[in-house]
Amino acid sequence: MYPLLFKTVLARMDPEKAHRLAFALIRAAARLPLARTLVAARFAPRHEELTVDALGLRMPGPFGLAAGFDKNADGIDGLALLGFSHIETGTVTGQPQPGNPPKRLFRLVPDRALINRMGFNNDGSAAVASRLAARAARRSGRADGPVVGVNIGKTKAVPEEEAVADYVTSTRRLAPYADYLVVNVSSPNTPGLRAFQATEALRPLLRAVREAADETVTERRVPLLVKIAPDLADEDVDAVADLAVELGLDGVIATNTTVAREGLGLTAGPSLTSETGGLSGAPLRERSLEVLRRLYARVGGRITLVGVGGITTADDAWQRILAGATLVQGYSAFVYEGPGWARRIHRGLAARLAASPYETLADAVGAAHGEAEAA
Repeated sequence: MYPLLFKTVLARMDPEKAHRLAFALIRAAARLPLARTLVAARFAPRHEELTVDALGLRMPGPFGLAAGFDKNADGIDGLALLGFSHIETGTVTGQPQPGNPPKRLFRLVPDRALINRMGFNNDGSAAVASRLAARAARRSGRADGPVVGVNIGKTKAVPEEEAVADYVTSTRRLAPYADYLVVNVSSPNTPGLRAFQATEALRPLLRAVREAADETVTERRVPLLVKIAPDLADEDVDAVADLAVELGLDGVIATNTTVAREGLGLTAGPSLTSETGGLSGAPLRERSLEVLRRLYARVGGRITLVGVGGITTADDAWQRILAGATLVQGYSAFVYEGPGWARRIHRGLAARLAASPYETLADAVGAAHGEAEAA
């Protein structure tokens, strides 16, 4: 049913308008008790064998929604009804900002891909923190619900020499409400941001965020991850991996969108592929997988790796797990696959685990590396 809806209605709408419409329906379902029950029963069945312990947290499955869909923590509980085991909200910046002017989101339908140059449009960390605080108050005493990550980035108007302070401001506001924090230094849509992936710039930034989180939240450790780009050279991927271990980071998310267009087999016309911004979706699959494999070869099981980029099917997710990902995320394919996507991913992963030689999902993490060495 959803493919027909997409083809006849959503694909004919401006991508941002279609997003707002779909998200409004998701949020509405979360506000109605009967709808909540029916939607969760249909789209979020549990597979006990897929339960994951990662980042000191327990999740009902490995597959979550990547940052970018819910930028302002508006629809966390509605998205959980669709079967995502964790929801990463953001990217959130220290100050509110409108992002880049429209048109800034493009569908490459034949390629099952998106190009975006949104530019971190969001309400700012103070507003998002207030929203998360209100949600926490409503849910006081309840143990159910998804794991909530908060992805933070640099305010565009803040000069690079003040970037660390900008991240620290967001950390202090958001850490109390985050199950985990992600430092985003890999979006191509904020000028100068990717320069912070260089270890000499990344080290002081991550240290400052870690210290701010620890000072703000004293009753628990807030896990801290960094999200990197697929466009890093292999030696820079190694350097980030080594830095993550050195600093005691909890994880690395691989990967964000790419600025590449060549060599990805894109079939959409030049009027779309020439648009500036980050490309996401199916064409990113192989490079994101390469980066993940390289990270796992470098760090093994010492930190949690999150695989994202080009994941559409359960086979894609299973491949990331075998390559070293404890958790997997997606976003772009949600546009094309619809509300049953997370359910299909988890159902498919349960089937693949049952057919595999691995007793638990944890046993499968990184198993492809051992098989390659044995061969």
